[in-house]
Amino acid sequence: MDIVAACRAFVAVSGHGSFTSGAAAAGIPQSVASRRIAALEEHFGSRLFDRTSRAVRLTPFGRDMLPTARRLVDLADAITDDAERARLRPLRVAVPEICPPHRLAALVAAARRQRIHLEVRPAGPQEREQLCQTLEVGAGIVAVPEAMAPWRVPLGLAARTPFPAPTVFLETLRSGRARSQARRRILIQPEDDVAHLRDPLTRAGQSAGLAPAQVSIAPSLVDAAAAALVSPDLLLCSRQQAEDFTLHWCPLAGPQLLRGYDVAAGVPEDLARLRTLLYADVARCLGATGDGATGASSTGDA
Repeated sequence: MDIVAACRAFVAVSGHGSFTSGAAAAGIPQSVASRRIAALEEHFGSRLFDRTSRAVRLTPFGRDMLPTARRLVDLADAITDDAERARLRPLRVAVPEICPPHRLAALVAAARRQRIHLEVRPAGPQEREQLCQTLEVGAGIVAVPEAMAPWRVPLGLAARTPFPAPTVFLETLRSGRARSQARRRILIQPEDDVAHLRDPLTRAGQSAGLAPAQVSIAPSLVDAAAAALVSPDLLLCSRQQAEDFTLHWCPLAGPQLLRGYDVAAGVPEDLARLRTLLYADVARCLGATGDGATGASSTGDA
């Protein structure tokens, strides 16, 4: 016997003084209300209603049991409400600040279709790690070396003019003998200012004979993209970012650089949901290519 459902029928019938009206108020057929109350009476070993007259009246036992039954029904409703609020608790996620807003909106919408209430907080790579460590967010999309990453984003160089070859060799960026010849810089945006990306590129530039200042960290993505749009400087970025800024993109001949991303989360369930249910949606936000998908996309292309 479902004692909560039986008590709900008991409370409804007692409040309306009628099995017909009480059942309607409870949203169940009269026959179901009668069976549930009969089962409750059998369970308690005493009658709750006096059915000897046309009006349904509570027995003395029924009057004594009614307050407790009401408390049980109210408590069951409160538990249901609390469960709904808990289910809809926001999962705050630190995401790369380079994610386009329309793709983040598509991610949040996809999560809601999976009954996950996401709140995204864009931040740089170091800040995302700090937010996860201080538990200011429930999860974060953090930068990791490519070998450890479920999501990978190939990087190349972007310029305002087309590249003459299908790949860029760093040696071709060495300045000529003429002092007036400008040195083309490779600008690293803050999202890629992490050791596993910055250091290999810096070492490769030194080996190729580039001046130290030719590989530099830009204060922001906007600043770096603006420089690439008005000067010979090159922006280290993904193909998606180059397209967003209407720049021409070309992969590096070496070193091969890929952004790597993984999830850091305090609750294993949150980590699993981002890695599985929302894998493809996160990939689209990052502009990622990946062979580590363990779940299916919940949306079409944004």
